[in-house]
Amino acid sequence: MIGRRLILGAAGALAAPAVLRAQGAWPNRPVRIIVPFGLGGSADVAARALAEPLAQAFGQSFVVENRPGAGATIGTDHVVKSAADGHTLLLMSNTHTANETLLPNRPYVLMRDLAPVAAINIAHHVLAVHPSIPAANLAELIALLRANPGKYDYASSGPGTPYHVAGAVFLAMANAEATHVPFRGSNEARTALIAGTVPLMFDAIPTMRPQIEGGRVRGFATTGPQRSSLMPDLPTVAEALPGYEASIWLGFMAPAATPVEIRQKLNTELNRILALPATREAQLRLGAQPMPMDIAAFDAFLRRDITRQAEFVRMAKMTPA
Repeated sequence: MIGRRLILGAAGALAAPAVLRAQGAWPNRPVRIIVPFGLGGSADVAARALAEPLAQAFGQSFVVENRPGAGATIGTDHVVKSAADGHTLLLMSNTHTANETLLPNRPYVLMRDLAPVAAINIAHHVLAVHPSIPAANLAELIALLRANPGKYDYASSGPGTPYHVAGAVFLAMANAEATHVPFRGSNEARTALIAGTVPLMFDAIPTMRPQIEGGRVRGFATTGPQRSSLMPDLPTVAEALPGYEASIWLGFMAPAATPVEIRQKLNTELNRILALPATREAQLRLGAQPMPMDIAAFDAFLRRDITRQAEFVRMAKMTPA
């Protein structure tokens, strides 16, 4: 089922730079950004934040469509099967690079059926727990999980998502066990955590911070190499488990046969938008850092991350559920 749409740019089109409007027929109708995740998650927020400046630049509306489900494969397969004319884009994440190993029966191959367009940003997570958990800090939580293998569950926004990977690698490095409970998106997983249905979850820092500050859940640690500027009082997971780091990064891809000229136009404009001071400040407020790359660099980044995620999947003995 297609999620809520956002259509932007009708007014912004009047302000579009003449040079971009004059560069050819593309785009000659609205461009769809397919987000294969639910509303309100990091990918959805990023897509909606970029839709308006892209519409202003190219003189056409950019329409955000949420098509979640099946570990992001439903929306992704829709893009793979779409016309390769630059009017359908995929907002993707490291869910996709993890799924190259985790979901061997997916209906596409990432680097064969899709082509890189641009990287967007990278951000780290927070480990949040329901107040009913009988642990006061990260060390006590690790001890609790070790003493009760399989007793506790952890939520994620779906198989292969960065939050699933973060939890599985955390448990592997902690030599502990908990049961993965996947949901259709971050909102559903977060709701389950707040309700106490599932007591553990890795989630986006800006999204979970109000829940932590309101006492509905407790924050135990963040997942970056240094403490987060958004929650500096929380330790990093690496302070208890040296070498641990978990992140979510986002990028754009298009159907494989999309002309390189169109992908280059998008890459150039997205990198310009990401370099704007206002964009950088907005990203920092979201706990993210812009990650501009040219197409070749993003292609190489994707291939490295497929290898990296495969190592995580094997180390943590991850399964789709």
